[in-house]
Amino acid sequence: MDNFLESIISRDPAAKSKISVLLTYPGVKAVFLHNIANKLWKMNLNLLARIVSQTSRFFTGIEIHPAAKIGRNLFIDHGMGVVIGETSEIGDNVTLYHAVTLGGVSPSIDSANQRSLKRHPTLKNDVVVGSGAQILGPISVGENAKVGANAVVTKDVPKDAVMVGIPAKNINKDESIKDEKFRPYGVKVD
Repeated sequence: MDNFLESIISRDPAAKSKISVLLTYPGVKAVFLHNIANKLWKMNLNLLARIVSQTSRFFTGIEIHPAAKIGRNLFIDHGMGVVIGETSEIGDNVTLYHAVTLGGVSPSIDSANQRSLKRHPTLKNDVVVGSGAQILGPISVGENAKVGANAVVTKDVPKDAVMVGIPAKNINKDESIKDEKFRPYGVKVD
């Protein structure tokens, strides 16, 4: 828990202390409750897992399906309106801003045949997703990639990419350059 809180403080200039982050950040509560819901889901207590998940949504405004796989140190900043679908996979040290959707592309079409399929994205380690971005379908977002605010991503994203626009396009012309600086909205400020 200590490393988790430290990771948030290192990524959020508004974070003043561990106790403040623990008590007042909805993303922290959502991740904590997701861990409980996920354990229940793995025990085939699906209804109870969904109740925990929906209770978390009520209190935080963040919806995480109990079956979603989440790595270490997920930081959901502000969080309101974040949706993480059932077959989503999130790596370590990922940052999501408010109103991000990790969703499917056609959930209402032929639902019965989609139940056992991968329908949601996979975010690799150290990905940053700006507010309002939509990452849709069973695609992969490579390590250290940045997705800009309000981008719509429907195709695989290479590592170190900077994706912006609708549909999202990679504006990092030299993908061999790894950007180590934290850029919360996927664009350089200089």
